[in-house]
Amino acid sequence: MPTRRFEAGEVLATPGGLATLEAAGHTAAEFLTRHFAGDWGTLSKDDKAANDAALADGGRLLSAYRLRSGETVWIITEARGDDGRRAATTLLRPDEY
Repeated sequence: MPTRRFEAGEVLATPGGLATLEAAGHTAAEFLTRHFAGDWGTLSKDDKAANDAALADGGRLLSAYRLRSGETVWIITEARGDDGRRAATTLLRPDEY
């Protein structure tokens, strides 16, 4: 199991995000594990670098993963403050943001 690189806060998922995963034959756990390990998915090089910086400064983290169905889900971990603590991690479809 990969090492978790940051605190998750409360872990949540939208009904749409869960339905999209289920329809594509995926589970939330497979993508949450990747997100917590610092595998940011299909983000651009600049967005991945911003996430890496946010690990140090406590900022918001975003991952994007393409599913077998071709659809995308996001996982967002919101910052609670500048101390590296996180308020919540949410799995959702991009159109639910």
